[in-house]
Amino acid sequence: MELQLRDKVALITGPAKGMGRAVTLAFAREGAKLVLAGRDTGAIEPVAEEARVLGVDAVVVPCDLTVGAQTEALAAHALEAFGRIDVLVNVAGGSGPIGKTGWETTSEEFDEIVQLNMTGCFNTMRAVLPSMIERRSGKVVNVGGTFGMRGRAGRMAYSASKWGLRGITKSFALEAGPYGINVNCVAPGMVDGPRFREKVCANMADKLGITLEEAMTRHAADYALRRVSTDADVANACLFMASDVSRQITGVDLPVDGGWAML
Repeated sequence: MELQLRDKVALITGPAKGMGRAVTLAFAREGAKLVLAGRDTGAIEPVAEEARVLGVDAVVVPCDLTVGAQTEALAAHALEAFGRIDVLVNVAGGSGPIGKTGWETTSEEFDEIVQLNMTGCFNTMRAVLPSMIERRSGKVVNVGGTFGMRGRAGRMAYSASKWGLRGITKSFALEAGPYGINVNCVAPGMVDGPRFREKVCANMADKLGITLEEAMTRHAADYALRRVSTDADVANACLFMASDVSRQITGVDLPVDGGWAML
């Protein structure tokens, strides 16, 4: 199936590692031109070079997504480099405190994750949408999380931030829809990788006195498919939502979790 992403301009946040790297290279393999944004440009540049090896243009722009003026400068840079922005993929985010109840979570911890997971996406959307509206075309894909669909004990701050992102996504979808712009949310469950193994599984293993492998197996057992998602699973969902194949889909949350949030 032709996704029609070749030569589209995709602005991707949080591209340095994990899901962000997988999403970036998935778009590169489809032939998209890339604008890669984040605070640590040194970590992003090797991913940009991987994309260039695949034959696409990729520029790296330093940006603190929680600062509105910087996201506006990011959008301006993308427009100067490529003349338009066809796709915005908001991957950048954090996990917040793990294993803490709501009353154990500090105000600083709560504010930090809300700023990153909600305000960062709001800022980039606010900066990019005017040019999409002018062209009456565009795709926005926010990477949320299934804990923002069902909640999770011990992950209150993260769940709150991802739940809030769902509201931002749906409201923007209603507002931007008349201009031909799709705004959707891809919601991964647990995704295998360093954060999952070294933080989430390690926390469970420590609390229950079990091995890391046993903790991973317990997490997988929560899902209908009995397996944890991969970065590639999330990247493929982002490609789908950014492509013309999903032209009639907007304002939705797409769980990529092997069957947990909706079952």
